[in-house]
Amino acid sequence: MSAPTPPADPALRRRDELRHFLRTRRARLTPQDVGMPEAGRRRTPGLRREEVAVLSGVGVSWYTRLEQGRDINVSGDVLDAIARTLRMDAAEREHLYLLSGLNPPLAAPEPGARVSGELVRLLDAWSPRPAHIRDRYWNLVAVNDVSAEVLGYGEGEHNCLVTFFTSARYRALMRHWEETAPHVVGRFRKDAAHYPDDPEFGRIASDLMSVSPEFAEMWERHEVLPESSSVKAVVHPQAGDLVFEATLLGIPELPGHSLVLYNPRPGTGTQEALERLMSSVRLAAAG
Repeated sequence: MSAPTPPADPALRRRDELRHFLRTRRARLTPQDVGMPEAGRRRTPGLRREEVAVLSGVGVSWYTRLEQGRDINVSGDVLDAIARTLRMDAAEREHLYLLSGLNPPLAAPEPGARVSGELVRLLDAWSPRPAHIRDRYWNLVAVNDVSAEVLGYGEGEHNCLVTFFTSARYRALMRHWEETAPHVVGRFRKDAAHYPDDPEFGRIASDLMSVSPEFAEMWERHEVLPESSSVKAVVHPQAGDLVFEATLLGIPELPGHSLVLYNPRPGTGTQEALERLMSSVRLAAAG
């Protein structure tokens, strides 16, 4: 028997997928799983729609229409209640939001989350190119030796935004600091907007405004800009002109963290200059 053809319309396909998803999540649970008494033999496995509705605090007819893939309005609070009732994990909850036409909430960082050994080895393997990992506040949580040497992220630097506006060494290294500064502020403001209930972003901005009039003026503009691939030009005192293509990648196992990789721009001689520089640095350290 051939499988049914999915609907051609994207919205109908999404609702059809939602229908099957909710049914399969419901079928894998028993009343005992959710603290309900067993009420005799059942014709089909799993919870009944009425039971899911009651446990989730929604109307039976409303939940039935949702599971039937009807075009109805849903809220994040209701989806969270259904996800809890159906014992969904984080990935399933995100899938439920997407199938319902809502943007999933940003995952909260896990308490005490640490950069894995695999990520540390990736940073080291990226050498002689710069790479680092930053958290949601742009705090530097892992930096390879090239990033420290070429971008000025040394021992005393703990936050990318603060370093950008307060480190004289970093500013001297950046060829286009003035042109880049408004974009940096706009991207930080956009990141902060994803976490409206987190006061740490405001504290960082307030502290930085008190020591950097340039940041204070740009912050008051309330401009927002998306994070994207960018070009970073560096004037290094030993290596000379270096040009990088910077790419920012999310880290699924560390919500809010980003891996920032700098790749030498082709045709600029950056790769060769980096190899000479880091060879010299390591020889000096060994001697």
